[in-house]
Amino acid sequence: KLVRHGNSWALIIDKPILELLRIDQDTPLELVTNGDVLVVKPERDEGVSGEIQAVHERLAERYGKVFDRLAK
Repeated sequence: KLVRHGNSWALIIDKPILELLRIDQDTPLELVTNGDVLVVKPERDEGVSGEIQAVHERLAERYGKVFDRLAK
């Protein structure tokens, strides 16, 4: 859910997701979009990136339809 933050909107990410992705307030993030979907991911080296990609694929397989509905 987006929340007002000054003159902008902020995306709140629940703590369990942050812990799963090993993201904290100092982690640089990369934002990618295809115009319909926004992907927020930590900038990582390739070893960690592969591990995160595997988790992402499992989540997409299990919750892909939910993610698609949320994106609309």
